[in-house]
Amino acid sequence: MRNALLVAIIAAAGFSSAALAEGKKIGVSWASFQEERWKIDEAAMKAAIEAAGDEYISADAQSSSEKQLSDIDALIAQGANALIINAWDKDAIGPGIEKAAAEGIPVVGYDRLIEDARTFYLTFDNVGVGRIIAENVFAAKPAGNYAIIKGDPGDPNAGFLLQGMMSVIQGAVDAGEIKIVGEAFSDGWKPENAQKNMEQILTANNNAVDAVLSQNDGMAGGAAAALAAQGLTIPLGGQDGDKAAINRVARGTQTVSVWKDARQLGKAAGEIASALAGGAALDSIAGASKFSGGEKGVEMNAILLAPTPLTAANLNVAIDAGHISKEEACEGAVAGVVGCE
Repeated sequence: MRNALLVAIIAAAGFSSAALAEGKKIGVSWASFQEERWKIDEAAMKAAIEAAGDEYISADAQSSSEKQLSDIDALIAQGANALIINAWDKDAIGPGIEKAAAEGIPVVGYDRLIEDARTFYLTFDNVGVGRIIAENVFAAKPAGNYAIIKGDPGDPNAGFLLQGMMSVIQGAVDAGEIKIVGEAFSDGWKPENAQKNMEQILTANNNAVDAVLSQNDGMAGGAAAALAAQGLTIPLGGQDGDKAAINRVARGTQTVSVWKDARQLGKAAGEIASALAGGAALDSIAGASKFSGGEKGVEMNAILLAPTPLTAANLNVAIDAGHISKEEACEGAVAGVVGCE
C-alpha cells in the first residue's frame, strides 16, 4: 500500500523522490491506552511512519477531552506536519480540528469518526462489525432474551455497531422471537462498567438472559465474568481480537470475536499521514472513497477496512497470522476448535 500511496502522490502532486524523503513529523493523539489493541496499532503506525522517513511523536489523552485538546496544541507546537487523532469525544474534539486547519495541518481521524470534511476517516467497517457479531450470536440463538452491552455514549462507533447489530435481529424482534431485556452504555468502554451493567441486567431478569451482544472484547470479558458468577454459559459476541477473547472462543465461553487487525489499520494510518504531510490531497489517497454515514451526513474521504470474524471454526486464522500463539489461543480449549487440535 505504501508504494501505491507514494506513486499516487508523485502523480498527483509532482513531488520528486528527494522531496518525499524530507523527514516530516507525524503527531498522534491517542484517546486512551486502556485497550490492549492500541499498543498494536501504535507499533504498526510508528513503523510505517519511520519507513517513510518521517518522525513519530505522540500523546495519550488518558480518557480526557480537555487533555486531548491540550495534547493537540502541544503536538502542533512540536512542529507536527500531520496529525492522527483517535478522538475521545466526537464533539469535544472540534476545537482541535479548527486549530489544525488554521495551521494548515492535515488530520486523519483514526478508528473513531471525526465528522469534519477536513479530516480523512480511517477505520474498519464498524456497521459491518456489529452485523458480524449479531450474525454469529443469532445463528447460535435465533430466539430468546437478548442483552446488548454498548460502548461509551460519546463514541460514534457505539452507534455504528448498534446499527449493524439491529440490522440482523430487528426482524426477529419485530416478530416477537427476540426480546431485548437489557441494553446499556458502558462509560469508557471499561470492562468493569460492562460487568456491572450485565449484573444489573441479570438481576432484573432473574438470570433469564439467553444471548449477549457486546460491542467489544474488553466488555465481553466483563459480561462473561458476570455470567460465570451465575453459572451461565450463553452465546456472547465481541470484537477487537483481544487475546483473552480469542481464548474464550476456544474455551466455548465467547461465540465470536471480530478481529480488526490493528497492524493493518496502524500501517495504513502511518502511510496516509506521511502522504498528507508530504502534500497529498485528501482525495488523492489510494483506495479512498466517499463516506457520509455519520449522524450529520458530512461527506468525507475515507477508507473502511474489512474485519475478520474469529470463531471456533477458524481460530487458526489468528494463529497463522501471528496475532496470537497457539498456546495462548488454545489453553483449555474445548473439542473441535480449528487450530487447537
